[in-house]
Amino acid sequence: MSETTQINYSDPVPPVFLFDLDGTLIDSVYQHVIAWRNALAELDIDLSVWRIHRRIGMSGGLFVAALIRETGVELTAEQAASLQRAHAREYLKQHASVRPLPGAADLLHTLTERGVTWAIATSGRRETAGSALELLGLPEDTPMITRDLVRHAKPDPDLFLAAAARLNVDPRHTMIVGDSVWDLLAARRAGGLGIGLLSGGYGREELERTGAYRVYTDPRDMLERLDEIGVRSPAVTE
Repeated sequence: MSETTQINYSDPVPPVFLFDLDGTLIDSVYQHVIAWRNALAELDIDLSVWRIHRRIGMSGGLFVAALIRETGVELTAEQAASLQRAHAREYLKQHASVRPLPGAADLLHTLTERGVTWAIATSGRRETAGSALELLGLPEDTPMITRDLVRHAKPDPDLFLAAAARLNVDPRHTMIVGDSVWDLLAARRAGGLGIGLLSGGYGREELERTGAYRVYTDPRDMLERLDEIGVRSPAVTE
Protein backbone atom coordinates (compact mmCIF):
# COMPACT_ATOMS: atom_id res chain seq x y z
CA MET A 1 0.00 0.00 0.00
CA SER A 2 1.47 3.35 -1.02
CA GLU A 3 2.12 6.00 1.58
CA THR A 4 -0.37 8.87 1.61
CA THR A 5 1.23 12.29 1.11
CA GLN A 6 -0.59 15.34 2.38
CA ILE A 7 -1.14 18.05 -0.21
CA ASN A 8 0.26 21.48 0.59
CA TYR A 9 -2.29 24.28 0.55
CA SER A 10 -2.85 27.70 2.07
CA ASP A 11 -4.11 27.79 5.64
CA PRO A 12 -7.81 28.71 5.91
CA VAL A 13 -8.69 32.15 7.22
CA PRO A 14 -9.46 31.94 10.98
CA PRO A 15 -13.14 32.48 11.84
CA VAL A 16 -14.21 36.03 12.70
CA PHE A 17 -17.63 36.82 14.19
CA LEU A 18 -19.71 39.99 13.98
CA PHE A 19 -22.65 40.09 16.40
CA ASP A 20 -25.84 42.07 16.36
CA LEU A 21 -26.81 43.23 19.86
CA ASP A 22 -30.56 43.52 20.57
CA GLY A 23 -32.17 40.08 20.47
CA THR A 24 -28.82 38.46 19.75
CA LEU A 25 -26.70 39.13 22.84
CA ILE A 26 -29.16 40.97 25.10
CA ASP A 27 -32.87 40.32 25.68
CA SER A 28 -34.10 43.78 24.74
CA VAL A 29 -36.34 43.42 21.68
CA TYR A 30 -39.60 43.86 23.55
CA GLN A 31 -38.26 46.82 25.53
CA HIS A 32 -37.60 48.46 22.17
CA VAL A 33 -41.11 47.56 21.00
CA ILE A 34 -42.66 49.18 24.09
CA ALA A 35 -40.38 52.20 23.74
CA TRP A 36 -41.52 52.74 20.15
CA ARG A 37 -45.17 52.26 21.13
CA ASN A 38 -44.88 54.87 23.89
CA ALA A 39 -43.02 57.27 21.61
CA LEU A 40 -45.70 56.89 18.93
CA ALA A 41 -48.43 57.50 21.50
CA GLU A 42 -46.92 60.93 22.20
CA LEU A 43 -47.81 61.82 18.60
CA ASP A 44 -51.23 60.16 18.86
CA ILE A 45 -50.16 57.45 16.40
CA ASP A 46 -51.67 54.01 16.99
CA LEU A 47 -49.63 51.16 15.49
CA SER A 48 -50.10 47.50 16.37
CA VAL A 49 -47.35 46.05 18.53
CA TRP A 50 -46.72 43.19 16.10
CA ARG A 51 -46.04 45.69 13.31
CA ILE A 52 -43.52 47.46 15.51
CA HIS A 53 -41.79 44.17 16.35
CA ARG A 54 -41.35 43.32 12.67
CA ARG A 55 -39.30 46.51 12.23
CA ILE A 56 -36.96 46.09 15.20
CA GLY A 57 -33.41 45.89 13.93
CA MET A 58 -33.86 48.65 11.39
CA SER A 59 -32.42 52.07 12.06
CA GLY A 60 -34.74 54.60 13.63
CA GLY A 61 -34.87 56.54 10.38
CA LEU A 62 -36.00 53.53 8.36
CA PHE A 63 -38.50 52.66 11.08
CA VAL A 64 -40.05 56.11 10.73
CA ALA A 65 -40.12 55.76 6.92
CA ALA A 66 -41.90 52.41 7.23
CA LEU A 67 -44.31 53.94 9.74
CA ILE A 68 -45.27 56.71 7.32
CA ARG A 69 -45.81 54.16 4.54
CA GLU A 70 -47.95 51.82 6.66
CA THR A 71 -50.10 54.41 8.44
CA GLY A 72 -50.27 57.22 5.92
CA VAL A 73 -49.36 59.65 8.72
CA GLU A 74 -47.23 62.53 7.49
CA LEU A 75 -44.45 63.64 9.84
CA THR A 76 -42.35 66.76 9.61
CA ALA A 77 -38.59 66.41 9.91
CA GLU A 78 -38.81 67.77 13.46
CA GLN A 79 -41.54 65.29 14.39
CA ALA A 80 -39.51 62.42 12.98
CA ALA A 81 -36.46 63.51 14.98
CA SER A 82 -38.60 63.98 18.08
CA LEU A 83 -40.00 60.46 17.65
CA GLN A 84 -36.52 58.96 17.63
CA ARG A 85 -35.49 60.96 20.69
CA ALA A 86 -38.64 59.80 22.50
CA HIS A 87 -37.84 56.19 21.62
CA ALA A 88 -34.35 56.51 23.11
CA ARG A 89 -35.76 58.11 26.25
CA GLU A 90 -38.46 55.46 26.68
CA TYR A 91 -35.98 52.64 26.10
CA LEU A 92 -33.58 53.97 28.72
CA LYS A 93 -36.47 54.04 31.22
CA GLN A 94 -36.71 50.27 30.84
CA HIS A 95 -33.01 49.52 30.88
CA ALA A 96 -33.18 47.92 34.34
CA SER A 97 -35.31 45.10 32.89
CA VAL A 98 -32.84 44.24 30.10
CA ARG A 99 -30.79 41.08 30.65
CA PRO A 100 -28.10 39.24 28.71
CA LEU A 101 -29.52 36.38 26.70
CA PRO A 102 -28.69 32.87 27.99
CA GLY A 103 -25.08 32.02 27.25
CA ALA A 104 -24.21 35.39 25.64
CA ALA A 105 -21.39 36.36 28.01
CA ASP A 106 -20.05 32.79 28.05
CA LEU A 107 -20.10 32.66 24.24
CA LEU A 108 -18.05 35.84 23.89
CA HIS A 109 -15.67 34.74 26.66
CA THR A 110 -15.16 31.34 25.03
CA LEU A 111 -14.43 32.88 21.63
CA THR A 112 -11.88 35.20 23.23
CA GLU A 113 -10.28 32.28 25.11
CA ARG A 114 -9.90 30.35 21.87
CA GLY A 115 -8.31 33.30 20.10
CA VAL A 116 -11.31 34.00 17.89
CA THR A 117 -11.76 37.64 16.86
CA TRP A 118 -15.20 39.22 17.20
CA ALA A 119 -17.01 42.56 17.32
CA ILE A 120 -20.51 43.94 17.91
CA ALA A 121 -22.44 45.86 15.23
CA THR A 122 -25.79 47.33 16.23
CA SER A 123 -28.41 49.62 14.70
CA GLY A 124 -28.75 51.24 18.12
CA ARG A 125 -27.02 54.47 18.94
CA ARG A 126 -24.29 54.64 21.55
CA GLU A 127 -26.61 56.25 24.12
CA THR A 128 -28.83 53.14 24.17
CA ALA A 129 -26.32 50.44 23.21
CA GLY A 130 -23.34 51.44 25.36
CA SER A 131 -24.83 50.11 28.61
CA ALA A 132 -24.94 46.60 27.12
CA LEU A 133 -21.18 46.27 27.58
CA GLU A 134 -21.54 46.32 31.35
CA LEU A 135 -24.46 43.86 31.18
CA LEU A 136 -22.26 41.44 29.26
CA GLY A 137 -19.23 41.99 31.48
CA LEU A 138 -17.26 43.55 28.63
CA PRO A 139 -14.67 46.34 28.82
CA GLU A 140 -15.37 49.80 27.42
CA ASP A 141 -12.84 49.28 24.64
CA THR A 142 -14.75 46.28 23.23
CA PRO A 143 -14.99 46.75 19.44
CA MET A 144 -18.57 47.92 18.90
CA ILE A 145 -19.95 49.76 15.89
CA THR A 146 -23.13 51.74 16.56
CA ARG A 147 -25.50 53.67 14.30
CA ASP A 148 -23.68 56.91 15.09
CA LEU A 149 -20.55 55.68 13.28
CA VAL A 150 -21.94 54.77 9.85
CA ARG A 151 -23.95 56.38 7.07
CA HIS A 152 -26.70 53.78 6.92
CA ALA A 153 -28.03 51.09 9.25
CA LYS A 154 -29.51 47.65 8.51
CA PRO A 155 -30.60 46.31 6.10
CA ASP A 156 -27.72 48.24 4.50
CA PRO A 157 -24.39 46.49 5.14
CA ASP A 158 -22.55 49.52 6.55
CA LEU A 159 -22.48 48.37 10.19
CA PHE A 160 -20.93 45.02 9.34
CA LEU A 161 -18.52 46.53 6.81
CA ALA A 162 -17.39 49.03 9.44
CA ALA A 163 -17.02 46.29 12.08
CA ALA A 164 -14.89 44.22 9.70
CA ALA A 165 -12.79 47.30 8.97
CA ARG A 166 -12.36 47.90 12.72
CA LEU A 167 -11.01 44.35 13.03
CA ASN A 168 -8.93 44.74 9.86
CA VAL A 169 -10.51 41.70 8.21
CA ASP A 170 -12.21 41.09 4.87
CA PRO A 171 -16.00 41.08 5.48
CA ARG A 172 -16.24 38.06 3.18
CA HIS A 173 -14.34 36.09 5.82
CA THR A 174 -16.77 36.92 8.63
CA MET A 175 -19.69 35.04 10.15
CA ILE A 176 -22.46 37.46 11.05
CA VAL A 177 -24.81 36.55 13.90
CA GLY A 178 -28.24 38.17 14.16
CA ASP A 179 -31.84 37.56 15.19
CA SER A 180 -33.78 39.42 12.50
CA VAL A 181 -34.26 39.34 8.76
CA TRP A 182 -32.70 42.82 8.65
CA ASP A 183 -29.47 41.45 10.15
CA LEU A 184 -29.31 38.64 7.61
CA LEU A 185 -30.10 40.86 4.64
CA ALA A 186 -27.28 43.16 5.74
CA ALA A 187 -24.99 40.14 6.21
CA ARG A 188 -25.63 38.96 2.66
CA ARG A 189 -24.91 42.42 1.28
CA ALA A 190 -21.69 42.60 3.31
CA GLY A 191 -20.61 39.26 1.88
CA GLY A 192 -20.43 37.38 5.19
CA LEU A 193 -22.03 34.09 6.21
CA GLY A 194 -25.24 34.61 8.19
CA ILE A 195 -26.06 32.79 11.42
CA GLY A 196 -29.57 33.22 12.81
CA LEU A 197 -30.76 33.15 16.42
CA LEU A 198 -34.40 32.61 17.37
CA SER A 199 -34.06 34.77 20.48
CA GLY A 200 -35.42 37.90 18.78
CA GLY A 201 -38.78 36.43 17.82
CA TYR A 202 -38.31 35.61 14.13
CA GLY A 203 -38.98 32.06 12.94
CA ARG A 204 -36.41 29.56 11.65
CA GLU A 205 -37.81 29.55 8.11
CA GLU A 206 -37.78 33.35 7.91
CA LEU A 207 -34.14 33.47 8.97
CA GLU A 208 -33.10 30.66 6.64
CA ARG A 209 -34.98 32.21 3.73
CA THR A 210 -33.14 35.48 4.29
CA GLY A 211 -29.74 33.78 4.26
CA ALA A 212 -28.94 32.08 7.57
CA TYR A 213 -26.87 28.96 6.91
CA ARG A 214 -27.23 27.87 10.55
CA VAL A 215 -29.97 28.76 13.04
CA TYR A 216 -29.69 28.36 16.82
CA THR A 217 -32.12 28.96 19.65
CA ASP A 218 -29.97 31.50 21.50
CA PRO A 219 -26.30 32.23 22.29
CA ARG A 220 -26.09 29.23 24.64
CA ASP A 221 -27.25 26.87 21.90
CA MET A 222 -24.69 28.39 19.53
CA LEU A 223 -21.95 28.04 22.17
CA GLU A 224 -22.71 24.35 22.59
CA ARG A 225 -22.44 23.82 18.82
CA LEU A 226 -19.43 25.97 17.95
CA ASP A 227 -17.82 23.00 16.21
CA GLU A 228 -20.56 23.17 13.55
CA ILE A 229 -19.31 26.59 12.45
CA GLY A 230 -15.60 25.88 12.53
CA VAL A 231 -14.59 26.88 16.05
CA ARG A 232 -12.76 23.89 17.46
CA SER A 233 -12.31 23.05 21.09
CA PRO A 234 -8.64 22.99 22.14
CA ALA A 235 -9.10 19.28 22.83
CA VAL A 236 -10.14 18.56 19.22
CA THR A 237 -7.28 18.28 16.74
CA GLU A 238 -8.98 16.68 13.73
